[in-house]
Amino acid sequence: MFKKILIANRGEIAVRIIRACRELGIQTVAIYSSVDRASLYVKLAHEAYLLGGPQPKESYLNMKKIIEIAKSSGAQAIHPGYGFLAENPKFVKLCEKNRIKFIGPDSLTMERVGNKLLARKIVEEAGVPIIPGSKEPIKSNKEARDLARRLGLPIIIKAAFGGGGRGLRRVNKLKELPGALKVARLEARVSFDDPSLYIEKYIRNPKHIEVQILADEHNNMIHLGERDCTIQRRYQKLLEETPSPVVDEKLRNRLGEAALKAAKAVEYTNAGTVEFILDERKNFYFIEINARIQVEHSVTERVTGVDLVKAQIRLATGERLRFRQKDISLDGCAMECRINVEDPLNDFTPSPGTIRNLRFPGGLGVRVDSSIYSGYTIPLYYDTLIAKLTVWGKDREEVIRRMGAALNEFIIEGVKTTVPLHKAILCERDFQRGRISLSFIERHRLLKRLKVNNRASEKIAVIAGCLLAYRNCKKPPLKREKKRENLWRRGFAESKWQRGLKKI
Repeated sequence: MFKKILIANRGEIAVRIIRACRELGIQTVAIYSSVDRASLYVKLAHEAYLLGGPQPKESYLNMKKIIEIAKSSGAQAIHPGYGFLAENPKFVKLCEKNRIKFIGPDSLTMERVGNKLLARKIVEEAGVPIIPGSKEPIKSNKEARDLARRLGLPIIIKAAFGGGGRGLRRVNKLKELPGALKVARLEARVSFDDPSLYIEKYIRNPKHIEVQILADEHNNMIHLGERDCTIQRRYQKLLEETPSPVVDEKLRNRLGEAALKAAKAVEYTNAGTVEFILDERKNFYFIEINARIQVEHSVTERVTGVDLVKAQIRLATGERLRFRQKDISLDGCAMECRINVEDPLNDFTPSPGTIRNLRFPGGLGVRVDSSIYSGYTIPLYYDTLIAKLTVWGKDREEVIRRMGAALNEFIIEGVKTTVPLHKAILCERDFQRGRISLSFIERHRLLKRLKVNNRASEKIAVIAGCLLAYRNCKKPPLKREKKRENLWRRGFAESKWQRGLKKI
């Protein structure tokens, strides 16, 4: 087992890794930018080192500086969390070169899964169904137009490297194609330093299903069921749950088998996620492999009882899997809401600032992963995720009720958050019945209705305030004589009561 691990990340995932390391008896090294000096994870770690300025390139993407700190602090391994350098093959190679264990797959595997076109080709040869689309990067608008005609509109443009909805555009008409390609290329270049794009057929009313896997370095591999990540906005996940309301046991087994096939084909090790699209007829298609811990890993942990972060660390030491497939079963249901500092009433504009008052919900089956506290100032340079609210219940109906109660208890003052949107999602009858797709937010016009309800609430508050002020102005003052009489009566009653006590 490692004695010391450096955490190449920040925020709630850094806190989560520190807690897992503490339970394993491992010392932790935190790294932070100049604006993260007061962060909770910096206070919880055994050691903490300043990386640089607030911009990611000056700090959390500074590979050489991170390696220097790891070596000088005596860290034997680096846990990348998610985002930043978590899926960067160059960083993994740098770790390998300096004999520091990267907690995740090796650099060769990272290169295979990082190139989505290559990953599609490998898993297709392994017998896993993929969405019809381009085999090579798109080189020209003419090539893209010809492929779009052959596949049939609508289509999806995707970045060959990276993810998170960046470099991704849906095209409904051919005239939209040149502009969409231009924007997607720009996003891909800025986000992933590679403008390569490819095209896939758009699946109508799809559901986003992913399968969690664990693989050791001795050719043992298992899956831990699926997660439903269908509730999204602009391809950014908002809410996840397990098990999926549309996946039965037979489909779950098929998805699990396909996920293991894909992972074995790329020679995957450690924890990872194989992502699929599910169409209206419950046919599934491979999308990609995420070579890291996922934001939504907490729901899988809750229903399986497996600590995925501890498993990652153990697997990185060369330990064999402690579980076999027959040992994995799903107990109840779990759901996670991502709490972001964004204003859903103002096109999800980031809302960084200082938290004036904070109260996390609690109770049976309620878990909060976060690094914020009252008085903490949220910086504007990084991802807007500030907390993850995970709830467990014996069935989906109980989970929805419990999540609603937990969201009502969740108080964050000083910043705008996505909590109102999550409440609106839970109230939708289609969501409660499991009738969801990637276009759920848009189809139900939740944002528009949220704005209308907010304006109505503001009007009611103004009217109530005016009525109260009017009532206070019109309330007749008590006559002086009446006041004196009332005071005399109260004094008499009190003295009589006191005399009665003395007699007793």
